[in-house]
Amino acid sequence: MNLPSFLWLWRSAAWSMGFAVLAYLLLGITGWMLSRQEEQENPQPKWLKPFHNITGIILVGLVLFLLAIGIVGTLGHFGTLGHSAHLPAGLAVVGLVLLSAGSAIMITPERAWLRSIHNGTNIALFVGLVWVSITGWVVVQKYLP
Repeated sequence: MNLPSFLWLWRSAAWSMGFAVLAYLLLGITGWMLSRQEEQENPQPKWLKPFHNITGIILVGLVLFLLAIGIVGTLGHFGTLGHSAHLPAGLAVVGLVLLSAGSAIMITPERAWLRSIHNGTNIALFVGLVWVSITGWVVVQKYLP
């Protein structure tokens, strides 16, 4: 690929990653609020669960967008993938986000055990986001003048 400049691509990635981290934090806060209200058997605000679900959908979209940016940018610049630890870190984050979303969709009173998979995946996702952020910063330094 002979694209004129990849700067726009890296800016898109930086903003998307920032929004992904914000979405993750919002999901953590709202998820904690949902679990606390469930434990105390208090009625939850009507906006809380839809907000949590929509934010989760946004996180999935952002992570898939970041995956596409990484593939296009790396192939366009280097011609091949796998030049750093950022690829396995990114694939791990994509996998964890999809596992978290998939388990969340299937949680029902009959399959309440999926909640622990959802929560455990999100704890692992914290480590994945730190890992992908550090490796992404190293990769971006290669492209800056």
